[in-house]
Amino acid sequence: MGIELDLERGPTGSGGSSRGSGARIGVDIGGTFTDLVLADGRGGVFHRKVSSTPAAPEAAVLEGIAAIVADAGIDPGAVTEVVHGTTVGSNTLLQKVGARTGLITTQGFRDVLEIGRLRTPSMFDLQWEKPIPLVARRHRLEVPERIAADGRVLVPLDEAALLAAAGALVGAGIVSVAVCFLNSYRNPVHEQRAEELLAQHFPQLQVTSSVSVLPEAKEYERTSTTVVNAYVRPALEQYLTRLESGLAAAGVNAPLLVCNSNGALASSLTAREKPVFFISSGRAAGVVGGARLGAAVEISDLVVFDMGGTTASASLVHAGELMRVSEYEFRAGISTPSRFIKAGGYMMSVPTVDVAEVGSGAGSIAFVDDGGLMRVGPISAGADPGPACYGIGGARPTVTDANLVLGYLPATLAGGARALSVEAARTAIARDLATPFGLDVREAAHGVREVVNANMARAIRAVTVERGVDPRDFTLVAIGGSGPVHAADIARQLAMPRVLVPASPGVFTAMGMLAGDVERYFIRPLPGRLDALDAETVEALLDEMRVEARAALLAEGLAEDAITLAPEMDLRFRGQEMALAVAYPGPDRAALKAAYLAAYQATYSYVSNDTIETVSLRLVGRGLRPGKLDFRTNARRDGPVPEPVGVRQVYFGPERGTLDTPVYDRRACPARLAGPAIVEGADSTVVIPPGADAEMDAHLNLLLTLA
Repeated sequence: MGIELDLERGPTGSGGSSRGSGARIGVDIGGTFTDLVLADGRGGVFHRKVSSTPAAPEAAVLEGIAAIVADAGIDPGAVTEVVHGTTVGSNTLLQKVGARTGLITTQGFRDVLEIGRLRTPSMFDLQWEKPIPLVARRHRLEVPERIAADGRVLVPLDEAALLAAAGALVGAGIVSVAVCFLNSYRNPVHEQRAEELLAQHFPQLQVTSSVSVLPEAKEYERTSTTVVNAYVRPALEQYLTRLESGLAAAGVNAPLLVCNSNGALASSLTAREKPVFFISSGRAAGVVGGARLGAAVEISDLVVFDMGGTTASASLVHAGELMRVSEYEFRAGISTPSRFIKAGGYMMSVPTVDVAEVGSGAGSIAFVDDGGLMRVGPISAGADPGPACYGIGGARPTVTDANLVLGYLPATLAGGARALSVEAARTAIARDLATPFGLDVREAAHGVREVVNANMARAIRAVTVERGVDPRDFTLVAIGGSGPVHAADIARQLAMPRVLVPASPGVFTAMGMLAGDVERYFIRPLPGRLDALDAETVEALLDEMRVEARAALLAEGLAEDAITLAPEMDLRFRGQEMALAVAYPGPDRAALKAAYLAAYQATYSYVSNDTIETVSLRLVGRGLRPGKLDFRTNARRDGPVPEPVGVRQVYFGPERGTLDTPVYDRRACPARLAGPAIVEGADSTVVIPPGADAEMDAHLNLLLTLA
């Protein structure tokens, strides 16, 4: 039996839209390619990959939208929604190219950013250097004011001093200001008044107050989050303005939604005002899609592995639920929201999918370091100048060059849009790697693949082994343009028995965006003891937040009956700094205590008999969107068993050597395959190594079983 599938027109195995009219587009910008998916509202799904344009990211988005709308044969005006994941925020932080930012804070607290948490990410790393604050000390100014821990005003706000400080910052060329006063989360009156005065006297300043972003205890975390928001806000605002103008000029008048770090969606207006919630925009959408795919194929324990051109990331889906955290540190190297590794980057206390990320992608450059060892990444060739095999200016060897030399990749990428030169790849590897090590080109290329696989395995260990989870109990979901090329080897390193490859892995993150819901987040301080919890106080605070949440979601265009509200409570043991959020079941102290102890045991592997304290009350407002991609669509069509489209020599390492490997077209491949085999699609290539078996399910996903 064979299977035929059309990955350009009709269901792709990652779903068709359930809504009868209106086209929706998902866009994910990567370091090398920009991925687009269009659901036409009639069950048809189209996808496109175009080269990213790092200097002006919106150019690739607009080019891709024009192309995919033409592919679908629809008018741009028929598009009803554009959902977007952007790397503008993260790139702004990574490259330190944000706005000139100032901080106005309570007298005596200008050095909160410098002091941080008095911790280092690695106890024995004597060469570690603390990240340079995003606001220079000369631009962190103080004003007399003081709010007590219980919300009482101890020292009134000195308005003259505030205006003098703002004037000094404007004179120094500051364009964005963060305002963060001590204990303002208990009483926001001073910050709100400061916002009014600054808007009145300095309208050219962009002002971010901490109470508008994070009205929560912990002075350093609140200050850092507010400063990050102020630092990236102008860049993201300018980008979204250019993108929306370009969409309008192209005839697309649909609303623009942006994916946030928690895998949910929000309006572009929210992203403009609170960009700190969108620093990890995009990559979380792939995890959301992975969880929905797992539900469709009835696999509840997954590790979602996403390898693109610049980075690779991993995230855990356990018992069908995404792993989420309430804070995240952005830093170079391996970035993780680990509760056990602190102070390595810029702290943001925002809801975030628990993702570990490393600077290893298909475009990562391989080189010999000063110690004579092979290194791969984190520097990437990106889309410009690209890998050597692209022939557009890149001369240094990359992971893509190594895979091409080894035989894993076809002669073209992105559906034929990018031709690859094997000779250029061989030349770069021979010059920079093979000759220095005294190896032949094939051995050097295999070394590149081994090193990058080890780097990416670190990310998976960070969300499994380092969380007390055994990866052998999980299925690896391989997404991204290069994920399926490396997934089987990485799974074998970690003794993971199965690899699940979606029908369109190279554009899966963009598909995940079309499967997301709109979310808004609200918080109120609630200090006290759990055994003295006042149910009336809790309900009063929840009523306030429910009103705010409904108003915010209705303003996003959601229907009243599509809104769900989920309250949570932050709890901790007495004397601790960190809290854990648990679902609030109602005024039942015993149920709250049991839920907290279970969460604590799962996180830290022990519990205490100490007093439990309440910290904060949270509310997640969720707007369930109609027309989301249905990952349960069955698009398989039986037919004769197809023949390979060719045979290629592929090098599978020194033990297996070079093997004649059949190559199949993803649009028409057998329902069952035995390795070695390669399955090529327009968006990605799947490598099935020797000793592995693959089976295509009813949803057009490939499930690899490893020996």
